[in-house]
Amino acid sequence: MTPLRDSLINLLGSDRVLPEIACEQYAYDWWPVAAKWRNQGKSPLRPEIVVRAKEVADIQKLLGWANTHRIAITPWGAGSSVTGAPLPLTGGITLDISGLNNTIAINIQNLIVTVEAGKMGHILESELNQLGYTLNHSPQSLDRSTAGGWLSTRATGQFSSKWGGIEQLVVGFDVVLPNGELVTFEAGPRMAVGPDLRHVFIGAEGTMGVITRVTLQIFPQSKHRILHALAFDNLSDGITVMRETMQRGLRPFLLRFYNPAESRYAMRDTGFTKCVMFLGFEGEPSIAEAEFRVCQSIWQQFTVEELGSAPVERWMQHRFDFSTVENILRRPGGLAETIEIAHYWDGIQDTFDRLMAALSTFGIEVLAHFSHTYPQGTSLYMILLGERANDADAEATLLQIWQTAMRVTLDTGAVLSHHHGVGVVRKDFVREALGSAMIVLDQIKDVLDPNNVLSPGKLGLNPDQTIQSG
Repeated sequence: MTPLRDSLINLLGSDRVLPEIACEQYAYDWWPVAAKWRNQGKSPLRPEIVVRAKEVADIQKLLGWANTHRIAITPWGAGSSVTGAPLPLTGGITLDISGLNNTIAINIQNLIVTVEAGKMGHILESELNQLGYTLNHSPQSLDRSTAGGWLSTRATGQFSSKWGGIEQLVVGFDVVLPNGELVTFEAGPRMAVGPDLRHVFIGAEGTMGVITRVTLQIFPQSKHRILHALAFDNLSDGITVMRETMQRGLRPFLLRFYNPAESRYAMRDTGFTKCVMFLGFEGEPSIAEAEFRVCQSIWQQFTVEELGSAPVERWMQHRFDFSTVENILRRPGGLAETIEIAHYWDGIQDTFDRLMAALSTFGIEVLAHFSHTYPQGTSLYMILLGERANDADAEATLLQIWQTAMRVTLDTGAVLSHHHGVGVVRKDFVREALGSAMIVLDQIKDVLDPNNVLSPGKLGLNPDQTIQSG
């Protein structure tokens, strides 16, 4: 037993403090670099101790105590981040909130659901589906992520072009501040009572507080869906169709456009050589049909091959499958990574071209697709697949890839991340990305967490400040 473990058992009880062997499990999330660490038996971002909360009072006690004793706390939801977000930079305590996983209330009249922050996404979606409702929030990690994690990382889902990201879907939440105080944020359908303080915590990745309860919008399940696939001879025509679709006021629930390299995977056809677009409209039948017809009038201005609904239906059946990347990473020397950014329409093509040129120098396969579209621009998602001689070489290459990709992103004026967040891998680029706005983030952190106990070093905050780890 260590003094830290003794203190936590006295504070919370022995059933809240996990055995020391558990620390190894919490040294890895789904970040590909962490996968390479695991393969090599390395754990450079390992907590010293893990606490699994069972109720909100546990979190309040722990944070109040840690704040007094200046002990680092890093929250953990389901560990599904692909950027190292739940990994501790300074050891200390990992706080697992997955035990807070109850559905508190479903309000059909107001179309909201309230859950504890550790509620798993696929379980919540299944509960709502049984009643004829849906979250309309569908990240690829739905079956391995939590409601609190969605808010903490500012997540979005595959249908966001119509339904929005988590910042549009959240109504309110509870958060425990670094001093242990519990605060409730509720906005109703809309509120104009000062600034929207919820956004201090949405996307803060556990640096400002620990989210414990979440209220989200829900929707009746769609009465009607139209799915359609289109093949384009070139990338620029497809990007133009996406832009005009969004700027004409249409809101497809699905709008994804693949470069030829990824089209082969999306179509499940190794001989496919064109760019492919997957489209989907849903809602009231007459409205969905009308939107589809307007979109059709846009794409018919270009040379397009219509492929019908079958390719999209196949994608819908497998859209949560992440096994290609996972299987490669398990292999010695296997290299796989996903990098997502965003840009305005007038800059996305240049960013894509420069990323393709820069990343292709690593001798890897570079897949790309555009999704999560807006009237102003779109996200760009890169998937990188390759092999190296061993896991150490793969780890080094992955870090070089990130340095290269983030440099191109910043140099072209694009956004560092669209929906995976910052985590460990992007933290050193945050200050440059936010520029003069970083002073606001710094000052909020200094006021809410003056002892820098919550996720120290994350989001580029207090990068040189050290903290006791126990």
